[in-house]
Amino acid sequence: MDKLYYIQQSIKLKEKVMTEMIAFCGLDCASCGAFIATKNNDDKKRIEVAKTWSKEYNGEIKPEDINCEGCQSNGVLFGHCKVCKIRKCGLEKKVENCGRCDEYPCAEVSGLLQMVPEAKKRLDKIAAS
Repeated sequence: MDKLYYIQQSIKLKEKVMTEMIAFCGLDCASCGAFIATKNNDDKKRIEVAKTWSKEYNGEIKPEDINCEGCQSNGVLFGHCKVCKIRKCGLEKKVENCGRCDEYPCAEVSGLLQMVPEAKKRLDKIAAS
């Protein structure tokens, strides 16, 4: 392969990184409603997400709880992200995400991956690279 090919691949990778923020578990934080609402300081989006998540997760989530800068950040986190065992494990092991862990897929992340096939696809691709 020539040098130009590698430069083109590098540019494509950087563009993809800018459009995705992969959480430890393989979810794309950049497409998460809480992240989007926080990034855009959008109260209408917070209300929408709180309503949707309250219904989906059978609990009361308030719009003021919808704030998150992504689980890889050291900033504001949504309630669950603060106590997420997968995130805690990734931080302790100092891995970019579970796909970079020598123990992937482990019991800790496997349950989530069964429920969210897109996350599994992302992490499998990262693990294979």
